[in-house]
Order: sequence, then C-alpha cells, then structure tokens
Amino acid sequence: MKTISKNKYEAMERLSTKEGVISALAIDQRGSLKKMIAEGSKEKIGDEGIIEFKKLISKVLTPYSSSILLDPEYGIPATKERDSESGLLLAYEKTGYDATEPGRLPDLLEEWSVKRLKEAGVDAVKFLLYYDVDEDEKINEFKHVYMERVGSECIGEDIPFFLEIVTYDSKIDDAKGKDYAKVKPHKVIEAMKEFSKPRYNVDVLKVEVPVHMQYVEGFAEAGEEVYSKEEAQGYYKEQSEATDLPFIFLSAGVSAQMFQETLKFAHEAKSTFNGVLCGRATWKNSVLPYASEGKQAGEDWLSDQGVRNITELNDVVDVTALSWKEKIKQA
Repeated sequence: MKTISKNKYEAMERLSTKEGVISALAIDQRGSLKKMIAEGSKEKIGDEGIIEFKKLISKVLTPYSSSILLDPEYGIPATKERDSESGLLLAYEKTGYDATEPGRLPDLLEEWSVKRLKEAGVDAVKFLLYYDVDEDEKINEFKHVYMERVGSECIGEDIPFFLEIVTYDSKIDDAKGKDYAKVKPHKVIEAMKEFSKPRYNVDVLKVEVPVHMQYVEGFAEAGEEVYSKEEAQGYYKEQSEATDLPFIFLSAGVSAQMFQETLKFAHEAKSTFNGVLCGRATWKNSVLPYASEGKQAGEDWLSDQGVRNITELNDVVDVTALSWKEKIKQA
C-alpha cells in the first residue's frame, strides 16, 4: 500500500466522493476543442468563446462531479465558476504534440510550474503523456526523465500527481483500427507497469481501458471481433494487477452510453479501478448548439442532457469503482 503525506491525502479527499471514488469531469481540451467549436460555428469564435464554454461546463456540471480538470490557458475563469464542493485539477502539459518530430514528445506549459499551479488553488496536477512502450529507447528514456522531473516537482510542493497515459504504436497510424486493437492491451498494461515505479512519484494513473470495446464479443458488429469476452475480461484483470496505484479511466471520446457499458464490463471483469475522469462522453454534444446557436442553447443542452449524462455515469461509477483508500494510506 502506498503511503502519502497528510496534505496529499487531504487533497485526494477533496477530489473524491465521500466513499473515496474519483468521479471527475474533464474539460482541459484546447486544440481539439477549438476545432470542435469552429466546425459547428458559422462565425469565428475566438479564445473568449472557448473560455466561455469552459465556464458553462464548470457552472452547470460541477455540482454533479467530485472534481473538475481544467487547463491554465483557457480554464482559469472556469475554476471560479465551479461548485464549492468540487475539487480542482489543472493540466501542466502543452496541448497536443509536435507531429513533425518523432516520438510525440512531452512539453510543459512554459508560463507555469507546479508551484504556480498550487498557488492557483489546485488540489492536484495532471500531466498527459503519449507513450509507446516499444518506441525507440532514446525517446522513451527522454519521457522517463521528464516524468521524474514532474513527479519531483509535485513532491516538492506536496501535491498529488495524476499521470494521464495515452498509448500509441509508432508504426500504426489508425489508433481506432483493428491492428492497434490487437496490440493495445500490451501497450496499456506495460505503460502502467513502467509509471507505477516509485521513481516517478505518481499518485494516480489516468488510463485507457485495455481493449477497444467496439471489437469485444458482444459489443462488436458481426465479423469485427478482435477479442472474445473472456479475453477482454482477462486484460482488465491483468491491467489491475499491473499497478498498486489508484487508477481511473478516461472516456477517450466514446459515447456516454458506451462508456457506462464499459465500466460495467470492467466491474464484471474484477477491475480494481477507482473512478473516472470523463470529458467528451459527458459534454461533447453540447458543442454544436453552443457554437451554432449561442451560449443559451449550450447551457440548455448541458442543463438537460449533460446533467443526465453525468448523473447516469455517477450511478454506474458508484456501483463499479472501488475506493482509492484501499490502495493509499496517510503517513
């Protein structure tokens, strides 16, 4: 069982439900959100439009979430709109990666440090890392050192470090296709093993589920199965055994219904996940009314379908996720 400081433990409690489950909302998207809004708008919506959208999400949905993940670039005003009972995480990485360079290398926001994020009132720092365990050793060693630095900063400021890992294969372009589905369990599980090592000082892993559910028997269309139900369940179990740290699932942009079914499947497979940090599955369909019809239309959608999405998800999380307190104790 991992031991953390009193300050970190109390911060974890602020990010969680009373039962010790993380039921968090993610709206730290930047480049992808700009694109989503631009595609739905007849007129150009600048930075103010993105800031306003994040404020709407925070105001309408945080009364139903244990915490919210935002970004410092557009999300600071939204931190002021959140429910007083909702904890706060801020992203520390630059959005996306430089596609002209190999390796999807990480990069920090230059204007920020963990100290400054803490001064902004966060309960935890989140860093997103793209990782291929089979990538060139020099590239992965760069990433290992980088995460050691971030972990050390978080230790220095006595604040929880949430590491989000998004896996890929440098030789497979389509991350949603069958070829990647076949190697995804290996990629996810090995990445979790690596960053569970004490040297990185990670407190919570935010990870993908270990399979593409659209290729699992019972979820896949006829002839599209990559995994039998038993194989998929075995991967969920193997994922749980790959780490002693608390881990939470990201939604990866799937529909609200698919994400809920995924969590039920994980529970059935005896996964020991400790909650979710869910973004687009909750709010993505509010982007079009917001972009095309304005703020009120977006707020109306969020107040109706958005609230329904998050409360239905909470109901599933309540009966499927385990408390992180089973994996962490206070020093």
